Amino acid sequence: MGGLHMFVSRARVCNLRLSQTLRRGTLARSPFCGSSTEPYRVIHDRQRRCFTLRLEDGGVVDSAVLKYCYHTDSHVHLLSTLVPESFRGKGVASHLAKAAMDFVVKERLKATISCWYIKKYVDENPLSGYQAYIED
Repeated sequence: MGGLHMFVSRARVCNLRLSQTLRRGTLARSPFCGSSTEPYRVIHDRQRRCFTLRLEDGGVVDSAVLKYCYHTDSHVHLLSTLVPESFRGKGVASHLAKAAMDFVVKERLKATISCWYIKKYVDENPLSGYQAYIED
């Protein structure tokens, strides 16, 4: 019975966090709700070559997007990030940049970056080792 209590308690925490988040008009619920403070869930669409975050503000649903393309099978070009104005300055672009750079590292790719924000993110996170994957 203890496991069920833990599950119900965690669900209540998730629902409380979700309702607080939606009332503030900020962001969609984390897929790790109950065990993480991560407010965003990045979706990688390999066919469309983009990373997307679903965002909610007062019942209006919008998306933030990071786009990329392949130069070769082992080299990607990180093109741009687009974050709706009402969500700028809230860490949305950093979550997209992290997801894209983690993808580059995991797939052992090289990357060229056109987007100023992604360049800034890589420069501001030297301990992540992203610089080793960047080519000018």
